[in-house]
Amino acid sequence: MTTTDPLTSALTEFARTLAQGFEITDMLFGLTEKVVEILQLPTAGVSLVHDGIIQHAVSHDEIAASIELVQQHAQRGPCVDAYRTNAIVAISDLRKDPDQWPEVQAACLEAGVFATAGVPFSAGDRTLGALNLYDTTPHEWTESELAQAQVLADMATGYLVTASQLQQERRLNEQLQRALESRVVIEQAKGILAAQNSISLNRAFERIRTHARSHNVSVRAVADAVVNLGLRP
Repeated sequence: MTTTDPLTSALTEFARTLAQGFEITDMLFGLTEKVVEILQLPTAGVSLVHDGIIQHAVSHDEIAASIELVQQHAQRGPCVDAYRTNAIVAISDLRKDPDQWPEVQAACLEAGVFATAGVPFSAGDRTLGALNLYDTTPHEWTESELAQAQVLADMATGYLVTASQLQQERRLNEQLQRALESRVVIEQAKGILAAQNSISLNRAFERIRTHARSHNVSVRAVADAVVNLGLRP
């Protein structure tokens, strides 16, 4: 029997999704799930660039979301540096340099995150955003780990660039904006489900994702239904 390694499986799944058509937000959620699984990390997130500003798009859980939002508001941090330099930014222990991105470091340490890495979405000399990795212990990022993360980020970039090629620049900007707007609707839906069912935001999101998968619809569509139509998955 042939055993397929996790990275190959992830790339195969991405390729199938591309062939079938895709919603960018769902693809990015899948990216965070795959990088967490393959690199055995607690969490990850994605930030995208819109109108020259890097903004939080999706996250694996609330820990990543809180840190991504701090980077968005400060417009600095590992994901911002990865975007601006178009190069991987890896920090093994945030405590070693307390003066670097102080507000981001404070948010990380408060959330129990000690190591982070930003991996750019590179399209030639243009960067569309960054995949952001987080670990709850100091982590010496290996070349293999960062290379695998870059492969996954490159696959995601291919999705974004394909959208651009199919619909030109206007369509890509619409998709990026939709991905950013989707986060707002998803956060609203999570809050509604969490409050009404006395569950955590992470558990509320799991319900949304499970419903989306079982009904073969997008996470954004389920969140819209929760907020505007009274759906309660």
